[in-house]
Amino acid sequence: MAVTRVGEGRLRRDARAILDAALAVVEPAALVEEELRARPLDVGVEDRVVLLAVGKAAIGMAKGAKRVLGSCIGDGVVLVPACSGGGAPAGFELYRGGHPLPDSDGVEGAHAIADAARRSGETDRLLVLISGGGSALLTLPAGDVSLADVREVTQMLLNSGAPIGEMNTVRKHLDMLKGGGLARFAIPTPVRALILSDVVGDPLDVIASGPLSPDPTTFGEAIAVLERWGLWESVPERVSRHLLLGREGRLPETPKPADLLFSGVETRVVGNATRAVAGAAATARELGYQVRVHSVGVTGEASGVGRELAGLGIEVRELSSPLAMPVALLAAGETTVAVLSDGKGGRNQEVALGAALALKGVPGVLVMAAGTDGVDGPSDAAGAMATGSTLARARGTRLDAEESLRRNDAYPFFAALDDLVHTGPTGTNVMDFMLVLVAA
Repeated sequence: MAVTRVGEGRLRRDARAILDAALAVVEPAALVEEELRARPLDVGVEDRVVLLAVGKAAIGMAKGAKRVLGSCIGDGVVLVPACSGGGAPAGFELYRGGHPLPDSDGVEGAHAIADAARRSGETDRLLVLISGGGSALLTLPAGDVSLADVREVTQMLLNSGAPIGEMNTVRKHLDMLKGGGLARFAIPTPVRALILSDVVGDPLDVIASGPLSPDPTTFGEAIAVLERWGLWESVPERVSRHLLLGREGRLPETPKPADLLFSGVETRVVGNATRAVAGAAATARELGYQVRVHSVGVTGEASGVGRELAGLGIEVRELSSPLAMPVALLAAGETTVAVLSDGKGGRNQEVALGAALALKGVPGVLVMAAGTDGVDGPSDAAGAMATGSTLARARGTRLDAEESLRRNDAYPFFAALDDLVHTGPTGTNVMDFMLVLVAA
């Protein structure tokens, strides 16, 4: 179906349809079911499968495994964020914990997962389903470090704008389960891990802080991260003491790639942003757009990324021939925000704010950014969208985009314009989805 003379209303409807398509192809239950049917778990008649699922997609992933394995599953523990809807399959223990800051409920769930792994035997099979959010949920503080200490350091790192890999370098060295720690509890049980990736490049040691993966980072690097972001002098005393003891070799390092600990662990990524973008592309083509994939590894400061995406849209509009239009530019990744104020919003809303500033008065271009988990920062929105009319419409409500950006207060700005993207918690998580639509 050809798209001609597309107005902003049509662009908004098409953007939402394309986002919905991206979410549909990374539905976690279907991904796990597909994987287990294509590569069956080696389970004998007398064997028992112990299922452990953690992260934002844990309920859906557990349901997919239950469809395939049925009564072969002897024990099941599921740990999800407190805001997650729905329940776990019948017979499974369900725990809900804090995210992005860990809490005591999450620690209780982490203990349950560690205990289930420890109880599993050599003749059992351990199926572990991991998705984004696992770093906050799967928290068992190490040594003298307290939960309050971990919460404080996590909040400091979140506010600093540190990228997820660096954040997890620190968190892995303050915890007993992260950075390959869960693999220690699983010995001698064979482990199959299925992972839904929410990190650029799908690095197994970074997704959920790699509870079943070798950790190439060190205590020294964790300290260096805190120093780089100006946080080292402010972290709780128990945290600095723990990291210093580790750097001096007085505490054992996280297990490294050559460790035989991982000889019984098999890991596969079953879904990621690449798959979501492919689903979005198919729907965009059905709607009549020429599709270009910009990147599935977008990183950087959120508003700057928004300006860049808007610039790409403007360039396409100015340089493309009418016969090559309309165009959909697709991207995915994870931006960062330095939180300098107490406003309400999230990184995807700040991507859209940056785009709005760059699109001022430009017709026929829309930029949307949304978290595939349905949550953007401490808000009920997944993200927001911006067009060339955004700033003009905002003036009518006495809102200022620059001021909203300075105050990290994008949510009320886009709420007043009815340009927030709401999906509700989606039960999946494969980074953030970004879209630029250029009208004919």
